[in-house]
Amino acid sequence: MNNRTKLLKDEKVQWKTLGEVAELKRGTTITAKSKTEGNIPVISGGQKPAYYNGDFNRDGETITVAGSGAYAGFVMYWNEPIFVSDAFSIKANQEIVLPRYIYHFLLSIQSQIHDLKSGGGVPHVYAKDVARFKIPIPPLHIQQEIVAILDKFTELTAELTAELTARKKQYDYYREQLLSVDDKGLINGVKAEWKTLGEVGELVRGNGLPKSDFTETGIPAIHYGQIYTYYKTHTTETISFVSPETAEKLQKVNYGDVVITNTSENIEDVGKSLVYLGQEQAVTGGHATIFKPSNEILGKYFAYFTQTEIFASQKRKLAKGTKVIDVSAKDLAKIKIPIPPLSEQELIVSILDKFDTLTTSISEGLPKEIELRQKQYAYYREQLLDFPKNNIES
Repeated sequence: MNNRTKLLKDEKVQWKTLGEVAELKRGTTITAKSKTEGNIPVISGGQKPAYYNGDFNRDGETITVAGSGAYAGFVMYWNEPIFVSDAFSIKANQEIVLPRYIYHFLLSIQSQIHDLKSGGGVPHVYAKDVARFKIPIPPLHIQQEIVAILDKFTELTAELTAELTARKKQYDYYREQLLSVDDKGLINGVKAEWKTLGEVGELVRGNGLPKSDFTETGIPAIHYGQIYTYYKTHTTETISFVSPETAEKLQKVNYGDVVITNTSENIEDVGKSLVYLGQEQAVTGGHATIFKPSNEILGKYFAYFTQTEIFASQKRKLAKGTKVIDVSAKDLAKIKIPIPPLSEQELIVSILDKFDTLTTSISEGLPKEIELRQKQYAYYREQLLDFPKNNIES
């Protein structure tokens, strides 16, 4: 691969602006109310279709760039009819340049495109600014070779991503099945007793801990916001720390304790749980509750239960607030959970741990494999598209 990469880079190229080799065209405004029934993707300001429509305004190989919002500048490739709305399209002059070649090149400068965001309120990226980017144009047969190499990486990543999606659905299904009680009061054929969370452990509400209290090193600290933005189901170490003086004022988290989020702007993130398996005592702060399990329940068993529809339906009934949603420690204690014998809990946890590793672990499992393939793709993309300026065709 390296010799081939070097040979491709030795080819003479022309440097042209994107506007010289492609047509950049704004989309047509459409809203969820004005759309018609259909299955045509509507491309707007996000990372996926905003919704679907009955008509299209672009066909064939099309590159789109999100026009506004948090993801303004996000690049996507389509080879099907689409409706471009709050975005703009890029159509290659295929006598000069291949659409997939442009797509891979734009991915290589994705961060620079994001940096074009302007506007005081909602950020925008404009076609006229993207059109000014210069792109190296080697002969078409060289473009074809480059695209063939890079497409192999993206195809493999797509296959792995599809497998991960399927595994996550399988995981969700088995979790619901393993933690469901039948009409005879059995979980997987074993008798389970319904108890409130307050009956099988102690719930302690946290206090304080603004992010300004974080230090480079010190006492391990778990911030409630990190539970739904960073952590998975369990952790052996924290990403934040506080000074011993600050830790003295905060609630303590011991090995096996479960930290639960009380507050969020959406109901999905309320009640998310993290099992702490670190050897060193940690602390947590406000908007979080520590569940200290009794000898009747495993912390991991409870954490997996919080990911079920049974828990979600109870949580929704207890939630208070509209813009900021909260379920207090007092109300969490009212949530009912089926309690089978510890041996059955251990079996359920061991099964779900395997699925959890496969679908969420960044050190092993599919997410790790996807990350490695993405890094490999990025490496070869940079190598293949980094044409020396002294190779300009005269």
